[in-house]
Amino acid sequence: MKKLYLNTGSFDAVFNNLKENFGGHLLSNANEYRLTIKSKWATGSISGVRFEKEMSYLNFDLTFNQDVNLSIESNSLAPVFFAYCGKGNVLHRFGANGALKGLKEQQSGIMSNSSAINSVLYFESHKQIQFSLIAIPTNLNAIENADFAFQVKKRFTNESGNYLYIGAENPKIGEKFQELKALPKQGRVRYLLMRNILREILELEIAQHSYNYLTPFGPILNFAAKKMTEVKKLSEINFGHIVAQCYLLKEIYSQEF
Repeated sequence: MKKLYLNTGSFDAVFNNLKENFGGHLLSNANEYRLTIKSKWATGSISGVRFEKEMSYLNFDLTFNQDVNLSIESNSLAPVFFAYCGKGNVLHRFGANGALKGLKEQQSGIMSNSSAINSVLYFESHKQIQFSLIAIPTNLNAIENADFAFQVKKRFTNESGNYLYIGAENPKIGEKFQELKALPKQGRVRYLLMRNILREILELEIAQHSYNYLTPFGPILNFAAKKMTEVKKLSEINFGHIVAQCYLLKEIYSQEF
């Protein structure tokens, strides 16, 4: 088994650390990164994007050539991680002796770790793994979007410092990941659309974990999504019909006076 240690910090540091561990070719463009790997350790890619101090997104599509143990140190920003497994499975534990939990295909997991204990991920060899991570920092003194971070911290952290939830992936969240895949490959529009989609995913998580799982819930839509809906509704109005009614009123008015 190959044992790796990931020192958290800046996004640059994280990807350079991954490159040192796995080899490969690293490309970065503005806030997006892509590490393409073809080495004795693994084949595939790790991509990611950071949205300043608001959140970060990582996507893994890899096949390891041997079992891998990846130990991730705790972070001063106390991030909450939202994990989504599209293929294969990932095992997780807090520290070397913690309870081992599995994240399987079409499952999602939520993890936070504000203690000094590392989070450890385990990957099986010769099995393709596809999973995504969204990280939200919850150190309210160090981030910009404090209100949203407070909601995340309130629901997905606890006093022990270690929080872990694993369950079936919400179908609506699966649809959002399909939207992510359909985005243009590069450009400012891609960056903004990706940010909105990731925020919608997190809002769905907050809504789902704020209500009883056995009852329907309405997702909390962000301001941009509401405005898009309003624009769509306006675009569906039959303006020709309105104009015709105006002319009719004008004729009636001129005949009477």
